[in-house]
Amino acid sequence: MTSEVSVPRESIRPVEVDRTSPVPLYFQVATRLQELIEKGEIGVGARIENEVDLAERLGVSRPTTRRAIQYLVERGMLVRKRGVGTQVVHPKVRRPVELSSLYDDLVTSDRAPRTEVLKLEVIAATPEIATALEIEPGTEVTWIERLRYAGGEPLALMHNAIPLDLIRLTEQDLAERGLYELLRRAGYVPRIATQVIGARSAGAGEARILREKRGASLLTMSRTAWDAGGRALEYGSHVYRASRYSFELNLSAG
Repeated sequence: MTSEVSVPRESIRPVEVDRTSPVPLYFQVATRLQELIEKGEIGVGARIENEVDLAERLGVSRPTTRRAIQYLVERGMLVRKRGVGTQVVHPKVRRPVELSSLYDDLVTSDRAPRTEVLKLEVIAATPEIATALEIEPGTEVTWIERLRYAGGEPLALMHNAIPLDLIRLTEQDLAERGLYELLRRAGYVPRIATQVIGARSAGAGEARILREKRGASLLTMSRTAWDAGGRALEYGSHVYRASRYSFELNLSAG
């Protein structure tokens, strides 16, 4: 039996909302709650009190609070349980869309990354891999399959192809360090990349490995990275648990 822990009153202070801002009030409130969850000030399993009391503590209306909570429920950070109320289930990993590795991002955000190497072998490049790495189809490449954990939970199933003559990798290397760190240590620094982000449903094998239900939503990302001299360094094709992961883009007007 698990005990329910209520959020201490001092953990949630009134939100400084800007009522003149075009940003909706509920989103301002949701962002504040999300920050507290991601920082661990509201821990996994903590029970969020009823909307009336929470609205009073946040200094906003009940409808605003209700919509903010629903927003976080939809993002997979909160869950409503009959007879219990609203609970924190897990902080989602938010990853900036920039040239960094998942391992680097998890280390930066103190999410305790761990890697299980599922496969490390030499294969003949498929047409897709050959096109990405700018080599002839059938050329030998190093093929890597890894399961990346964050905070003890599986987060991403990762597949990478590396030119065979670029770097020699071991399972221990890949278990202890991120791929981009290993490339940098070998003198190959990723400087530019093309990246495509999408979504699809999990197949039976993926669902089992990622501890999701078959048909669960997965985020997909394929990427090819080059060094400053224009040499292709790696091709990656990864899937991420949409319930635990999102990409974050920062946009500005030119």
